[in-house]
Amino acid sequence: MAKARNVDGRQAPREHGGARVRRRWPKVLLGIVIPVVLLTVAFFLVDSGVRSYAEGRVRDQIEQNLPAGVTGAVTVRINGASVIAQYLAGSFQSIEVDAPALTANGIPVAASVVATGVPADLAKPVSAVRGTIRVDQAALNQLVRVPGATGGATLGNGTLTYDGASTLAGIRIGYQVTATPKANGSTIVLQPKDAKITAGVGGVDLTASLLAALGQSPVAICVAQYLPAGVAVSAVDVTPTAATITLDAHNLVLSQATLGTRGSCP
Repeated sequence: MAKARNVDGRQAPREHGGARVRRRWPKVLLGIVIPVVLLTVAFFLVDSGVRSYAEGRVRDQIEQNLPAGVTGAVTVRINGASVIAQYLAGSFQSIEVDAPALTANGIPVAASVVATGVPADLAKPVSAVRGTIRVDQAALNQLVRVPGATGGATLGNGTLTYDGASTLAGIRIGYQVTATPKANGSTIVLQPKDAKITAGVGGVDLTASLLAALGQSPVAICVAQYLPAGVAVSAVDVTPTAATITLDAHNLVLSQATLGTRGSCP
């Protein structure tokens, strides 16, 4: 068989093995990359299914174990990368629980919780838990009574206003006080900001004396009695439409025994 020659009569160079390798390597690379991509996609699909299943299980457990008299839908979100990897590592980055329309003995309440460092073994403590409870004015007055107040409280911009009665300088008077709520661990302290006499005094201005007397003994509302032991009030935010209370706890075990033990005030 005659060998192939160029137009000028010279023998054409043979194709070297390197050229064949260069043409073959994309197929080899695709043979490696495609299975890896498929396995990665499969892993994330499986992980997504595990995440959805786990979130549903947590949601069901929470809804089934709500305190007596409390009803409402709950949503759960497990944050972080792979749920499978987090479980195998023994801890979840964070879990969010949201219940925007709970009813507690007929009183509407919005609540949310973010737990970080949640162990796969719930017999171990959660690193940190932060929760918020949001109520409107009507719900607040059903849930909490200001000590010494003769009626409900009115929400303002960072303040609560309520009526009270006392004896001052031997005179029985009625008054209205505007106070700033402050978080104090087991209690919420109402620090008087302004006060005015509403009844019982004729022609005598005792406002300054009243404010001084109220300021010496701010009103403390005990909230620990409603919370699991170890949970503290860390912030109170008040607007004319709602009051939001922020709660914090550290190294809290999420067991029925722990959550069923209420705190106390000094």
